[in-house]
This record gives sequence, C-alpha cells and structure tokens, in this order.
Amino acid sequence: MKTTAVAVSRLPLPRRTLLTARQGDFVALMKPRVMSLAVFTAFVGLMIAPTRIDPLLGSLAILAIAAGAGAAGVLNMWYDADIDGVMARTAQRPIPRGDVTRGEALAFGLVLAGGAVAVLAAAVNVTSAALLAFAIFFYVVVYTMWLKRRTPQNIVIGGAAGALPPVIGWAAATGEIGLEPLFLFLIVFLWTPPHFWALSLNRADEYARAGVPMLPVVAGRAETTRQILIYSLLLFPISLLPWGLGSAGTIYGVAAVIGGTLFVGLALQLRRAGGFYRRVAHRLFGFSIVYLFGLFVALLADSGGKASAIISAWTYIIVSAVGA
Repeated sequence: MKTTAVAVSRLPLPRRTLLTARQGDFVALMKPRVMSLAVFTAFVGLMIAPTRIDPLLGSLAILAIAAGAGAAGVLNMWYDADIDGVMARTAQRPIPRGDVTRGEALAFGLVLAGGAVAVLAAAVNVTSAALLAFAIFFYVVVYTMWLKRRTPQNIVIGGAAGALPPVIGWAAATGEIGLEPLFLFLIVFLWTPPHFWALSLNRADEYARAGVPMLPVVAGRAETTRQILIYSLLLFPISLLPWGLGSAGTIYGVAAVIGGTLFVGLALQLRRAGGFYRRVAHRLFGFSIVYLFGLFVALLADSGGKASAIISAWTYIIVSAVGA
C-alpha cells in the first residue's frame, strides 16, 4: 500500500494543473500583498489630483504601476533567494521551494519592469514613467542589493521606494510633481520604519541567522522600540499636513487624528511592554496596515466620491489581497 501511494504521488500533474501552479508561482513572486497596498496609494494619488485623467488611461496607468511594483518584488526575491531559504517567513517562496529558478525570476522581473515603464511612458506621460523606473531601481539596487545586508538603516532609506507610488499616481494624472503628493510621500516614508521594525521584532532570530542587520538584531529590542516610538511621534504631525494645509477635508483630519493617536498609543505600549512585547509588536504591525489604508481611504472620501464604482472595485481588490 505504501509503495502504491508513493507511485501515485509521483504521477505527472495534468497540464492545466501545472500551468495554474506555475502562474500562481509567478504571481507569488510579485509580492501581491505588498504590491496591492502600494498600488492603492498610487490610485489615491491619481484620483485626488486636480487634473482629471481619461478613465482608460487611468486604468492603464494603475496596471502599469502594479506591474512595476510587482517587478520590484520579483527582482527582490531573485536577489534574496539565498537568505529567503534560511528564514521561516520566506522559506516557502517559489525560488527557495524550487518551483521557479533564479534565472526565470530574473528574466520575468526585467521584462515586467521594462514593459511597465515603457507602457506608462508611451500611453500616459514620461514623468510618471521616470518616477516608476526610479522607484524600481531604488528598491532593487539601492535597498535590496546595497543597503539591506549592510546597515540597520536599510528600511529607513529603502523606504523611499515604497513611498513613491502616490507621487507616481499624481504625476500620471498631471504630468508633474505637486506639493500634495509630497505630503503623502512623507507619510508613507515615516510609516515604513515602525511598520517593518514591528515585524522584525518577532523575526530577529531569523534575520540574525540570515545575516541581515535589521535594527532588532544590531541594536536590540529596547532601542528598536524606542525608534518605533520616535518615528510614530514624527508621523503623527506629518499625517495632519494634508488637512492642516487645506488639501484634505474633515474626514481625513478626523481619520488622521484618531489613527495617529492609536498608532502612537500602540508604539508607547510596545515601548513599555517588557516580556509581552511580541504580542504588542504583532498588534502594531497589523494595525499599521489598517492605519495607512484608512488614511488613503479618507483622502478618497474627501475627494467627493469621484469614480465611486472604480474606488469600490479597487477597495475590494486591496482588502482581499491583504487579508488573503
């Protein structure tokens, strides 16, 4: 019976099943959860811009930005395949699992990145395409290849790449960079360190084993929680800038005050958590995603309900991806 079971398990999969599995592996390489939040912030940047963009071009711009964000994730996994294999959180990614080769991932990432930038430049405008190209380069070369394995400030500096999508969305609609999307850039930029450090507090042993000098590995828990609190306190007033300077309305202002207060409260609780820090760190990490998503949803609500059907569709996509 045992021999039969083994023989059956080694039978080749049907062609359709193999194709579906391969498609799923390549989608997984694009880091869909990370990509979906970045794409949503880009979508908000596009929707709140003062210049209205043709719906078809707007949809094409969002798809190109999604492809570019996905390409950055693919190239990150290609380069980090060696350390992904020794970390429990990443060991089941397609390359360490042996389902996709590093060569396949590199080719897929480069084609996806080049295609995304080319489509955005040809169909929308050069400014947004140049920003997308810079974001991909910064994430892959500056963060992944240079900073990640060399300095505990990797996520601080590298976070600039993840903060660019709302600027890219704005530029897709207007062809230029305005003051309003720079506020959004600063919000995401300051949000990134406490978000990732909260995660890395519970993964410090894995990062140490992989040789990645994340802040908890290099500086310890006490310093990491102190830095999380500092960045959370900096984020609070910066998050109020769109409302305080008149580019966002009351809905956003209320969301920023409530969300920022809860964010700082959790950071303070983490700082004082003692032996229960892992549970609080996990709570802060989860809330940080809800917080950022909530801020950008509030911006959309303040925009007067423009393109509500598209907003509803993209909200469903993002929530589904994050909760998957």
